[in-house]
Amino acid sequence: MAIEEFLFSISDALRWPVLVLALLALAWSIVEVGILLAEIWRRRLRSFIGLEGAVGQAGDLLARGDAAGAASELVSVSWNGSMAEAMRSIIVYRDFPDADNRIAKSLADYDYRSMKRLERTRILVRMGPALGLMGTLIPLSPALAGLAEGNVDQLTENLRIAFGVTVVGLLTGAVAFAVSLVRDRLYAQDFSDVEFAAAELTPQAVESPLVPPPVGPAGPTSVSLGNP
Repeated sequence: MAIEEFLFSISDALRWPVLVLALLALAWSIVEVGILLAEIWRRRLRSFIGLEGAVGQAGDLLARGDAAGAASELVSVSWNGSMAEAMRSIIVYRDFPDADNRIAKSLADYDYRSMKRLERTRILVRMGPALGLMGTLIPLSPALAGLAEGNVDQLTENLRIAFGVTVVGLLTGAVAFAVSLVRDRLYAQDFSDVEFAAAELTPQAVESPLVPPPVGPAGPTSVSLGNP
């Protein structure tokens, strides 16, 4: 009996903390929705043509030795501070002897920062339903006690709390899941833009642009077949 009473006391002590955490989790998810809408709004003008133009202009500036101007061009197509930092690192590290390794490390760090950003809503995806389940089970014990004693008011109050916390927990998880899905797509596209800029602005690409082969009567290249 001592063990059962101890477990019941723990459950009863968690009653109000769980209710408060469920409300805070719902508020957190609503805040994340607002932040996501702001992120989508900032990206409303995104296009590959704009990215290509900015990268091309940055390459021209680098060829003229204007690294600061090239960095400004890349920052203009960055949609958050982490992306801008990754873009600037491409310009900073490209002149190092081990430029490829440094840029790859910078891009990996940028990817980790994006994952850290996603963790906030991914935690809510799990935490919301867990708090909802805990908030459902905790009031059931006093509700059943009220039913056994014929106290309808106690039964009704605890069941209302249980059902309300369940709805709040499921709503929190659903909202956080939707935010995580949209952010995952946005951040993957951001990373793709940074990778494109890194590939186009390597020293070899800037200093030795590709020149198309001369086109002769027989096409771009002529190959002799057979005996002359």
